[in-house]
Amino acid sequence: MRKFLAAALAGVLLAAMLGCGASTSSTESDGGPAAGTAPAGSGGQPTEPAVIQVPSPEPADDGLKAHLATTVLDVGEQRVAFVLVTQKALVNAPSVQVAVAPEGGAAPAPAITAHFNEWPYGVRGSYAATVDFPSAGQYLLTATVDDAAVMGSVDIPVEILADSPVPSLGEPALATDTKTLSDEVDLPQLTTAYTPDPELYRTSIADAVAAGRPAVIVFATPAFCTSPTCGPQVDTVSELRAAYPDTANYIHVELYDNPLEIQGNLDNAKLVSAADEWGFTQLPHWTNESWVFVVDGNGIIRHRFEGFASLSELETALADAAGL
Repeated sequence: MRKFLAAALAGVLLAAMLGCGASTSSTESDGGPAAGTAPAGSGGQPTEPAVIQVPSPEPADDGLKAHLATTVLDVGEQRVAFVLVTQKALVNAPSVQVAVAPEGGAAPAPAITAHFNEWPYGVRGSYAATVDFPSAGQYLLTATVDDAAVMGSVDIPVEILADSPVPSLGEPALATDTKTLSDEVDLPQLTTAYTPDPELYRTSIADAVAAGRPAVIVFATPAFCTSPTCGPQVDTVSELRAAYPDTANYIHVELYDNPLEIQGNLDNAKLVSAADEWGFTQLPHWTNESWVFVVDGNGIIRHRFEGFASLSELETALADAAGL
């Protein structure tokens, strides 16, 4: 009985910290359970964020586990993000060391430091590092924690693509004609965000790309978060906009074209055409993970974030794109 109660309490704690998505081992990169379990809305208002239960870990399984946030990785330098957890807690050591080795027994490159980025509300966070992948193929990332609270290592297998279906760093942003408030629609028709920021719906991607100044574009569905690495990304972009209102255009593209018709039932959902244009629907097992693209004044993608990106990460990316 004591072991059962301990496992149940550990499951509750882990669920509170991850917030959504199913717990997976370091060898799994699936985004979590399928969407469609969000609560029904009322009164024509967008639904509140979904709450998805996290199963209790096995009592005997007390090792380090990883949830990979960036499942789409290309050749070259790019951000790799992941969440680390144990049986009892989210790992939040200030930094961890990451060894990167290609498949086939080749010696790993010198270890890279991945820094912890705390998410809003102070109960979640992820690690991120810039990693250079010289060629396509299978790689193994080994994250090592050496902290007073947690010690250990976990392997994270990743696949580096020769050609990503999602626009990559250095490529032009697609001039997609997304819906805005100027199309004579109101906010509940444009987003599932519970308290949307109207400033994120005034400019289309096409107009932003042609504007000659940086743009921050977030693709997400706030009410239907489904993975262990999703977070309040749209709110964070709104916070960035409030801090740097004249530096860039800021755009949220809701992934569902008919928010008012969903109302907690994704059987009625229709994806926006931008999901096809930007390649998300070509991703195997895609589960509506959020994406943020930071574009420079020439319309070139300078930074790409899959999974939650913290305010500090976005600030650094915007400063780079804007030449600040």
